[in-house]
Amino acid sequence: MIRRVLFGALLVLPAVFANAADSNGLKEGKVELKSAGALAFGPNGILFIGDSTQATVFAIDTKDSKQTDKSAINVKGIGAAIAGMLGVEESQILIADMAINPISGNVYLSVARGRGPDAQVLILRRGANGEVEELSLDSVACAEAKLPNAPAPGGTGRRNLRSQSITDLEFHGDRIFIAGLSNEEFASTLRSIPFPFKKVNKGISVEIFHGAHGRFETRSPVRTFTFYDIAKEAHILAAYTCTPLVKFPVSSLDVGEKVLGTTIAELGNRNRPLDMVAYQQGGEDFILLSNSARGVMKISTSGIDRKDGIEEKISGTSGQSYETLKDLVGVMQLDRLDMKRAVVLIKDDSGQHLKTIDLP
Repeated sequence: MIRRVLFGALLVLPAVFANAADSNGLKEGKVELKSAGALAFGPNGILFIGDSTQATVFAIDTKDSKQTDKSAINVKGIGAAIAGMLGVEESQILIADMAINPISGNVYLSVARGRGPDAQVLILRRGANGEVEELSLDSVACAEAKLPNAPAPGGTGRRNLRSQSITDLEFHGDRIFIAGLSNEEFASTLRSIPFPFKKVNKGISVEIFHGAHGRFETRSPVRTFTFYDIAKEAHILAAYTCTPLVKFPVSSLDVGEKVLGTTIAELGNRNRPLDMVAYQQGGEDFILLSNSARGVMKISTSGIDRKDGIEEKISGTSGQSYETLKDLVGVMQLDRLDMKRAVVLIKDDSGQHLKTIDLP
């Protein structure tokens, strides 16, 4: 799955397309988001937005494609600032995801104002003049990819499977990769859709062995994932609730209808992974994973190329070694600013804040 200090809000409105497509397959139109979800950047400042309610991925040309020095971002009270801009209490906003534009270094946030189906959905970014500003997307270069086999709408809480139709997004190569649930018998799904959008496939059902549960699982979705090359082959490293870490060769997503991943770590149950990035430090590769209950883990990639995975019930943790970073508490989202730094969204007793950190 890079910025500075203040933001501009992109208010997103009704999907209508017109005019000729540009080189990215985008057409002038309006976009209406019904849920705030996962964000990812592609080429040329193209922002991908996952809308689970509509089971649709939107691509939007942000026109944010000017290379800049990537200054550190440290914004104390960003949650309160957004709430003030929207005229509500901070408790009434939800920051669902954060993504860094790798060209400009600007931070983008998907935000819901209010709760439930009537929530106002916005995408926020730092404004060019350093102030929070609202940008209407009444006329924007855009495209959409609607998932053909998403779960039916309805239900509440964990029973609302439609809300998990898109759990995470990442752009890699020339494709947008989408994790989530489908309406298939084996519901956990990974999709790879070529960009510009043409035909949207049904995706691949993915199965894993969950060591903490001691069984194979096909209905629990990937919560967050990143890309990592193993033996010069691109892999998806995917984290699930309770918290198996699983690898899938990207090439396997082009073959058949179902893929069994290799479980390379069990990182502790009663925990939900939130966000993850891969990076290099001191000539070694690591995965940085933020969690709901187990803090931020710095996970070693030593031995990650082994063919055998966890295939029996375990208690505690197993597989890839890691350390919990005691100085990073309350990290809800993270993304790389550059090769040496990351930006984190932190939530604590005083609110929500953006902070630039050195990759540990």
